[in-house]
Amino acid sequence: MKSDPAITTSSVPRTSIPPAPSARALNVTPHAPAHSARPRALPRPGRRYLSPAPASARPRVWARVLPFSFDPNLILAALVAVVLAAMAYFFVAGLVRLNVRINDQETTLWTRQQTVGGALTEAGITWNAEDIVRPAPTAPLPADGIISIRLATPIVLSADGNIIERRTQSTTVREVLAENKIELKPQDQVFLDGRLVRADAALPSSFNGAGEPALYAPTNGTVHISVTRALPITINDNGTILTLYTTENTFGTALARAGVQIYLGDSVSPDLTTPVTSGASIFIRRSRPASIAVDGRSIQTRTRADTVAKLLSQEGIQLEGKDFAVPAPTSPIIDYIAVNVTRVREEFITETEQLAFETKWLPSAELELDQRVVAQAGARGIKNRLFKSVYENGKLISTGLEREWIDHPPQDHIINYGTKVVVHDLTLPDGSVVQYWRKVRMLATAYSAATSGKDKSHPQYGRTRLGLQAGRGIVAVDPRVVNLGANVFVPGYGIALAGDTGGGIKGKRIDLGFPEDAMEDWYRWIDVYLLTPAPPKTQLNIVLPDYPVERKSSR
Repeated sequence: MKSDPAITTSSVPRTSIPPAPSARALNVTPHAPAHSARPRALPRPGRRYLSPAPASARPRVWARVLPFSFDPNLILAALVAVVLAAMAYFFVAGLVRLNVRINDQETTLWTRQQTVGGALTEAGITWNAEDIVRPAPTAPLPADGIISIRLATPIVLSADGNIIERRTQSTTVREVLAENKIELKPQDQVFLDGRLVRADAALPSSFNGAGEPALYAPTNGTVHISVTRALPITINDNGTILTLYTTENTFGTALARAGVQIYLGDSVSPDLTTPVTSGASIFIRRSRPASIAVDGRSIQTRTRADTVAKLLSQEGIQLEGKDFAVPAPTSPIIDYIAVNVTRVREEFITETEQLAFETKWLPSAELELDQRVVAQAGARGIKNRLFKSVYENGKLISTGLEREWIDHPPQDHIINYGTKVVVHDLTLPDGSVVQYWRKVRMLATAYSAATSGKDKSHPQYGRTRLGLQAGRGIVAVDPRVVNLGANVFVPGYGIALAGDTGGGIKGKRIDLGFPEDAMEDWYRWIDVYLLTPAPPKTQLNIVLPDYPVERKSSR
């Protein structure tokens, strides 16, 4: 029978058991002989079938009962695991569990050793001869499985020039000293690891670790103990003799340790920095207590000075100016003297007052009338006043005028005014010529009888100061500027007679008269000419009033 050309039998492993073809697939009866010819089954679409292997190539029937294949490596690994487990069982079955307590710490050990020392050595735990091991290292393992070790403390003891290194089971400094036959005197000092302690101070634990790692190195933590012997010195304190035992290095620290207070003003011999030696002597000359109140503060001090002045100098306090001290600087020093220093400060303030100058008018025959020349400009003077204020410790005590003086006097303002009357010609608008002796700049206004302030029923209605009838050609003036009865020429108005006055006509003002039915509006500055003849000098107004003042236009 030939195999399927698409699949060869070489692709089937030898150890695999091919499935028996079913009767339906081979289309044979179940009771047909195995070697009878079997018609080939029609292949199903999409599948390929292997032809049955020859009878000689089929495996034996007994191998087909195992549901899996054999792997030699897995079998070998399983055998090794079984052997190791057996060895571990027999090894553990022979171990003994021990609890080892070293001082305050405990750990667990497993051992096959028969003695305590063997078990500790096997675990790497060492001990010294001074350590206490229970049970003893030579003893068999305890039935309760507990081993305790009390470590001896390693110490370095320094005393009287000797250094002792050893281990001890003592728990206090006093026990260690007694163990080494060292006696302490009352003033001696004991130092434990560099710290001053009492003799009954407890030793630190020689085991300072934590956890199991420290159990295998229990020999660390050496304790240092040193004894410093007290030396006798003699103190002469202002004649009082006493003996002091001290362990300090210098006189200054020895006195401080003994509670002997040294003040800044005290004298100590030898110097406080002198090293202490056995049998040395110290001489103290005491200062006196004193207090000083100065500059708002209180100084508590001591002094060996004999006067207040030297006490103040000792404290760097200087009396300046009018400062003073109570008691006086020459006073002697007594115990608990209290000195009060008063600072005196004088403050000077100068007040300046300006002095007004005077204006003086001086007539000058060289100048024409109404001409003015400033002969000397005025200047203010200065007057000074000096006030003194006295302060004691910052508080005002007194204030007063110390002196006053005129720094420089005021200078008068001198104006020369002309007194010379000069006659000038004036050509009028109609071509006629008149003469005038003075020209005055005046503010011209207009009035009539109706505006004079009198009712028509008044007997003086329309009458001027000179008794004339008010109207054109009559003007009202201030007699201090224009004499009544004088003739004037007013440009734009004409020649008029100064025949009236008015309550509002003061200074350089002129009121032009008009008929009631021909009133004109006037209000302007204009040059007014005073016509000849000039009045006699006794009636001549040399200096005219300065008001009103003409305001110049800004345009």
